[in-house]
Amino acid sequence: MRTPLLPCVWGEAGRQLWLKPESLQATGAFKLRGASNALAQLDAEQRARGVVAQSSGNHAQAVAYAAARLGIRATIVMPDTTPAVKLEATRGFGAEVVIVPPAERDIRPLELVAEHGYAHIPPYDDARIIAGQGTVGLEIASDLSPDLVLVPVSGGGLISGVATAIKALSPRTRVIGVEPELAADAVESFRSGKRVTWTPEQTYRTIADGLRTTSVGVLPFEHLRRYVDDVITVSEEQIVEATRILGRKSRLVVEPSGAVTTAAYLFADLPPAATTVAIVSGGNVDPAKYLEYLGGQ
Repeated sequence: MRTPLLPCVWGEAGRQLWLKPESLQATGAFKLRGASNALAQLDAEQRARGVVAQSSGNHAQAVAYAAARLGIRATIVMPDTTPAVKLEATRGFGAEVVIVPPAERDIRPLELVAEHGYAHIPPYDDARIIAGQGTVGLEIASDLSPDLVLVPVSGGGLISGVATAIKALSPRTRVIGVEPELAADAVESFRSGKRVTWTPEQTYRTIADGLRTTSVGVLPFEHLRRYVDDVITVSEEQIVEATRILGRKSRLVVEPSGAVTTAAYLFADLPPAATTVAIVSGGNVDPAKYLEYLGGQ
């Protein structure tokens, strides 16, 4: 589904902010774009065998939803730290869920492929996924020619697709990735020029559960190096404050992972930009936690 660009009346003078609310997608996050594109390209034999994917929640729901619409059996491997709201939604779309420790999240799917012949639908390190996520960038560029686009970074599928589309259609626009300080593997990779892996114990410290991937993918990293202008971090406190502001001032229910870009707009040292787009990647937040965020001062 195409999502609108929403102007923020509370943005700073001379720094107009627009939000790209992917939280309004049918499954509550941008992941539906990539999953739908990948599943649509499976042949009849692959569809008959079924698919397997791994995810902390949003890719899981996207694959489950898209598979159900196409009549494909879906098995989703999810870490045992996944918020209950995301587990319930994934099961609700008809997928079988396999719960594993975080360290096994990327291993178990490959074992299931070997055991059952499932088609693997990875969350980000896949050209079909990147192309699907890139439609976010296509929509932004067709609606506006912003000075700056802020994109959340986890495995790198979203920023890969968005940056490729933006640079093709609006070369002057800067694209900056944003991730939590407590899961800053992409920043370290971008700065060093080589893919860096953090441990699950490191990345799972952040409240932004959708951004806990331990490294960017191989294919996304090449996109980052070629098309992305910078990658920066925001603190846990800044993420919570941005989540609160988006709820109170923009009336958007946003999960912490989706609020990192707004946090960057509010608190980071960004290059001058008269117009900024912050991609709000998802809104699948635990209700109890969300009430805590809104209740803070």
